Amino acid sequence: MEDLKEKVIEAIKRVYDPEIPVDVYELGLIYDIKIFPVNNVYVLMTLTSPSCPSAESIPVDMETEIRTIEGVNDVSIELTFDPPYSTEMMSEVAKLELGFM
Repeated sequence: MEDLKEKVIEAIKRVYDPEIPVDVYELGLIYDIKIFPVNNVYVLMTLTSPSCPSAESIPVDMETEIRTIEGVNDVSIELTFDPPYSTEMMSEVAKLELGFM
């Protein structure tokens, strides 16, 4: 299961917010990833703001990328705004890319 989780993270890292040149994983938009029996994948995520113009496309793009992984049975993406997103959630890679460090 750990191997599948790593593949899921790799797939998520191929998804970008169109307005920000950093992938959604490094931006800190992913709160949780769970792999359930028979390779069902659950991702809890947020967006940079509730009014994000890409609110419809980012979760769909993530689901599409995750479904390309061999062996994945089902994918569930849940959006939450609790806790609210802040730039503190970004990885050091994202902070460097965006000039926060």
